[in-house]
Amino acid sequence: MIDKTVATCAEAVAQVFDGASIMIGGFGDPGVPGRLIEALREHGATNLLVIHNGAGSGDYCLGGLMLDGRVRKLMASFPNPPGAWAFRDRYLKGEVELELVPQGTLIERIRAAGAGLGGFFTPTAAGTELAKGKESRVIDGREYVFEAPLHADFAFIKAYRGDRLGNLCYRKAMRNFNPIMATAGNVVIAEVEQIVAVDELPLEEIHTPGIFVDHLVQVDRHPGLFDPPKKGSAK
Repeated sequence: MIDKTVATCAEAVAQVFDGASIMIGGFGDPGVPGRLIEALREHGATNLLVIHNGAGSGDYCLGGLMLDGRVRKLMASFPNPPGAWAFRDRYLKGEVELELVPQGTLIERIRAAGAGLGGFFTPTAAGTELAKGKESRVIDGREYVFEAPLHADFAFIKAYRGDRLGNLCYRKAMRNFNPIMATAGNVVIAEVEQIVAVDELPLEEIHTPGIFVDHLVQVDRHPGLFDPPKKGSAK
């Protein structure tokens, strides 16, 4: 019987090795697999190439990986939000490399990898520093830059519900980078809030088919970094 579930986040990330490339889903706080990343911090893998929309926030999750000095290179579209002080500190000291990728180009490079395409031409970044060293050509009078597909050794994603076969559905803004990244990682690990029986997920609600997922682990839902505090709690 196929069962892709694992008992703990530590077990889920155990195969991550030093120097691995890791895609991390999410946009801001929604859809970020924070428990998996915290387990990776405990695991100890280092010299990582991280592919994410941003650079993390504070000292938790990706921000924590930056603080720990475990990331050698970040590929991101928005690496400098107010909370990304850990990345900024290390970047200014020359301790982490940054490859800035326009957001549309980033997701399309990932999609191309998942679809088995050899890359694509885009006008984005033409004539800028981001096009340096890349093939370019003029098509219908407009300059285009060639962008290669973007694969990763691992993809860490977050979903709302999943079943033992690895089928996933996302809730609201979780459905951002996660479904596309699930197609482009050699090993795809999903953090889910609920694991349900196979027949509980209607076909039309399955956003990521289980064929793309290698492991999934259930975690308790926790307040997001940007969720408002509950009444009576400290801010």
